[in-house]
Amino acid sequence: MKNEFSVSVLVIISILSSSMGGCDSDEVKPNPVNFVSANPPSGSTIQPDTTITITFDDAPGNVVVNPGRATTTGRRTVEISGPFTFGALTIAITWDGGSHVLNYTVVVPEPGLEGMVLIPAGEFQMGSNDPEADKDEQPVHTVYVDAFYMDQHEVTNSEYQQFVLANPRWQKNRIDERFDVLRNHLRDWNGNDYPAGKSKHPVQGVSWYAAMACAVWLGKRLPTEAEWEYAARGGLSGKKYPWGDVIDPRKANYGDNVGSTTPVGKYPPNGYGLYDMVGNVQEWCLDQYDSDFYSRSPLNNPLSGTNSIDWLINNFTNVKSNEFDRTTYRVFRGSSWFRVPATLRVANRVGSTPAIAMTERGFRCVRDQ
Repeated sequence: MKNEFSVSVLVIISILSSSMGGCDSDEVKPNPVNFVSANPPSGSTIQPDTTITITFDDAPGNVVVNPGRATTTGRRTVEISGPFTFGALTIAITWDGGSHVLNYTVVVPEPGLEGMVLIPAGEFQMGSNDPEADKDEQPVHTVYVDAFYMDQHEVTNSEYQQFVLANPRWQKNRIDERFDVLRNHLRDWNGNDYPAGKSKHPVQGVSWYAAMACAVWLGKRLPTEAEWEYAARGGLSGKKYPWGDVIDPRKANYGDNVGSTTPVGKYPPNGYGLYDMVGNVQEWCLDQYDSDFYSRSPLNNPLSGTNSIDWLINNFTNVKSNEFDRTTYRVFRGSSWFRVPATLRVANRVGSTPAIAMTERGFRCVRDQ
């Protein structure tokens, strides 16, 4: 009996031992969280106030960066902000179970280039064969554009206010009727004051002429249609939207989802670091609207119309406008906070009378390198 008792005790101890500590090799360990991408990508030239967006394949824990400040902006995204010191910059990132290093060159922008991004020269396929594409988006054709600088965000109310205060002829109720035929210029403003709490919202309700006047006053210009589409694609090829092929209300302000404009920079930037390239407000371009232009568009730096960029900059008030004559229309791109998803496609083209200021219509500027 004693031997049987001893054997039973040993069996019980063995079972308890297995259940308590003998299954270490069978424990399910969590998968590690991996770094996916950085925007701007490592190796880029950035400005001291650039915000770097880091994406992981799952939610990271205890993210620490040095130098900079880490702010969680989504389940899988973290923003790193400075300001960063001029020169070579190495950012070490650590999180639970992982680490990564990013390298940048921090430069101080030239006067007048604050808040602008250098868009590299390159070639792209302009237009679309998507089932939603209109005839004026075809044929898809190869276009090359020189490098240029583009505003990171649309011109804001506070920025436009500086322009009208310095240029009374472009103020609300003082603008020449030739440049505002419907008397809609700055419709939501009270005199020279923009709506309360909307200093960082894009200005809306400006005609092509008013947008040109502001751009020229800033030492800039409106983008050509080719420059706009190239920049809006953000380095992606053949995609519907600046971020890919699937519409996403977390990526842009559209479809009356919000009911009005939103502050610039609220939504994620595209691959070139540009905000609100679609949605928020429609953006005027330099070109004359021509529905058949793609069938004869030149390869290099195309501009629709008979006038050169220099002529338009110096003579924009002489550009003809007639709402009954489509040959006088100017291009605008990017759709708005009110429009349906199909209009947010980066290839979507629209033309309008340059003297009409619509509530949803604003602009951003470019400057030659």
